[in-house]
Amino acid sequence: MSEPWTYIALVYVAGVVWGLFVIDAHPGVRIGLAVLWPLGPIAFVVTLTVLLAASLIAFPIFGATVLALGILAFWMLQS
Repeated sequence: MSEPWTYIALVYVAGVVWGLFVIDAHPGVRIGLAVLWPLGPIAFVVTLTVLLAASLIAFPIFGATVLALGILAFWMLQS
């Protein structure tokens, strides 16, 4: 039980069981929710990535700072 994938599988199975037996919805909705519930954190990460990319364009000073830090980090990692 020390493998990281075992813990991930246990959390997934717990979410499936919760979605199937605790949620008050029609059976089709329960099954869909139980199968798709891990997409929530993925959607959160995608949303933050899109917002960060948009802020680089919307706020040029922030974008220039991020670009300069990225170039500096790249340059420092190359040496």
